[in-house]
Amino acid sequence: MRGKRGPVGVIFRGFLLMGAFGLLLPLAGCPYYAVPPGTVITTPASFDRSFAAASGAMRDEGLSITVQDPASGTIAGGLDGATVTASVRQQADGSVVVQFNSRDARDPSLLDRISRSYDRRMGR
Repeated sequence: MRGKRGPVGVIFRGFLLMGAFGLLLPLAGCPYYAVPPGTVITTPASFDRSFAAASGAMRDEGLSITVQDPASGTIAGGLDGATVTASVRQQADGSVVVQFNSRDARDPSLLDRISRSYDRRMGR
């Protein structure tokens, strides 16, 4: 058998319910949706920026630049008798293709070093 509840019990129960709802209320607040990983929107590199980065990468590796023609997209430089050329071409979709070539490089890692220097200059 249950006993009678007095006015103090009713008030206490009311405060208890209000407190419980008060604690649960913030849990129903606005959720935070994090940005999914790997979602990066980039713009294509500009021709001028790529051309300058290719030229600078060749200089970074000690090549002396002999030809630098932005109109044709050609850069040529030499180091210890080896000639390295860079070809910078803009494609129809706006992207830029950069290619480094050497026919007579005595250092087999030279083109790799130039390519890494180019990537650093482009922020990759």
